[in-house]
Amino acid sequence: MGLFSIGKKKNLQAQKEHEKSTVNSKESENITEKSEQNQFIQKAGACVVTKSLLNGSSKLKWLFRENNSIGTGWVAFGNTDTQEYINKVENLSVVDFNTLANIEPAVRNVFYMPYGTDLEFCFDDSGKYFVDTKTGEEIRQAVKHPVQIAFEKNLKFLNKENYDLSFFNGLFQRSDKIQTFTVGLADFPSGSVVLADPLVYLGNKKYQTVLNRHIPKGSYKVELSIFYSNLVGIRVAAARININNKPAVRYELAMPKGYSIENFNEKGVFSFFGVDSGIACITDESLADEFSDFIKEWRNKNTDKEIYNDYFMQLFQKSYEKNPSLQRKNGDFLLWNLPKSNNIIIMFTSGMGDGIYSAYWGFDENGNISNLTVPFINPEFF
Repeated sequence: MGLFSIGKKKNLQAQKEHEKSTVNSKESENITEKSEQNQFIQKAGACVVTKSLLNGSSKLKWLFRENNSIGTGWVAFGNTDTQEYINKVENLSVVDFNTLANIEPAVRNVFYMPYGTDLEFCFDDSGKYFVDTKTGEEIRQAVKHPVQIAFEKNLKFLNKENYDLSFFNGLFQRSDKIQTFTVGLADFPSGSVVLADPLVYLGNKKYQTVLNRHIPKGSYKVELSIFYSNLVGIRVAAARININNKPAVRYELAMPKGYSIENFNEKGVFSFFGVDSGIACITDESLADEFSDFIKEWRNKNTDKEIYNDYFMQLFQKSYEKNPSLQRKNGDFLLWNLPKSNNIIIMFTSGMGDGIYSAYWGFDENGNISNLTVPFINPEFF
């Protein structure tokens, strides 16, 4: 945006000061215009535009985004705006981004582009589009939200036959972004391991996943990889049960009962489990049956209620109150005793939520099962 490269930062700072002093003036009323126009982007935030764009005396020409502390940071200039014109702070207005989108809907395509973006708006026989003034790239399609981009990358990454040992180790290696937290001991009275969404599939013989290998009967620590992301906040990146507390030297995809790794990718063989409530668990097959009985009994007694909203939600919230720095406000993990046997099932949120996830057996140097790990997130994407 060469025409306005000189002085634009200075004028935006002046505009900030101007807005502070005229918050009750007619100039600032533009911020409230969003209720009278199409809301293309909910809670979009403010942007700076020239009055020539607002009154229709110019057409959109330049659009750039800076970390200027004014809402979204987007700034728009018209094709007739001169340096002299934008030098006058009274020719700039702060409005909701949707106001600009109502003037030129094409700006919705670039809303999620990062700070530092510098664009020229063009239109010709091929349509309307933006040109990145730094790279010359033409932008004709909507740029995805950074979270969506990361989510899609993560989705493609999951459920592979295997990963490097460094990936599994990194999930539970303490850093400024990752903390390992032991929720507690989960019970495995039969040693037959089940993976499932506890609120949707646990206890359902058809949809829960019983694994091909058994572990010794007992109680095992459930550890969570708590990931702190600037993009998506606190998330559970992975969960694992430690079987013998020895380091794993290799990992193998955990196949369902009756199948081995040689059956991976065979038609009708599914080496994953589904999550539809955003919550997962690793538990014992016998406890899955007991849990199913509990759910049926509870629902029969509470026909007008819902199992999460009216039972588990308050328990997850109490978990949050106990460990607020490790989870989101609704709670991300729960250590729960089955009412009849008092055996413990541990539930936890599944990374970015609903999806399909796979587990991996970790083996120590002697070939014994060391742990069972379920990755939900590759932290590198977020």
